[in-house]
Amino acid sequence: MAKIKVLDLKGETKSDITLNDNVWNTEVNEAVLTDAIRLQMASLRQGTHDTKGRSEVSGGGRKPWRQKGTGRARQGSIRAPHWVGGGTVFGPTPRNHGFKMNRKERRLALRSALSEKFQNKELCVVENLELSTPKTKDFKEVLKTLKLEGKTLVVTDGENGNACLAARNLTNLHVIEPSSINVLDLVGADNLLIDVESVKKIEEVLK
Repeated sequence: MAKIKVLDLKGETKSDITLNDNVWNTEVNEAVLTDAIRLQMASLRQGTHDTKGRSEVSGGGRKPWRQKGTGRARQGSIRAPHWVGGGTVFGPTPRNHGFKMNRKERRLALRSALSEKFQNKELCVVENLELSTPKTKDFKEVLKTLKLEGKTLVVTDGENGNACLAARNLTNLHVIEPSSINVLDLVGADNLLIDVESVKKIEEVLK
């Protein structure tokens, strides 16, 4: 079983916690992880792009000239695709860019992302994230004390209101609840800061 130190907000070791290997120290499945990232990014797309085909473009209701006798090529409408102002051929239309991914695969991708954070020593577990004030400078001081540089993903319960308020003005910080943890946020962060209670909640779901 994997173990990691539990720190307080002053950076001092309080205890050790044993992590579930099935969640935090499993083999990283790169293929499934990539598919989960693609799925999440695809679901963020609006899919509202649209072009007009020849049946949607206004005008062109009558034949521009008779079929024979003019010496010109036969034409049926001035809104055919090869005319200026005509319809677009095979242009984009509104659609859903998402695709299906099995529940087992989604969970495997999440376990892979969490294991990658642990194995790369990008995981920091703290006793709790209860700040006395909702001041941004206090949270910056915590990050400095814990030596967390770059983009940091913070996972904590929504009851820690001061932590959520203090993090709002920090561009390199993103706070989510354990129930909202996802592959895209994990992969995009340089560090994962999480409290003990959130570790237990995640393990309960993914074990």
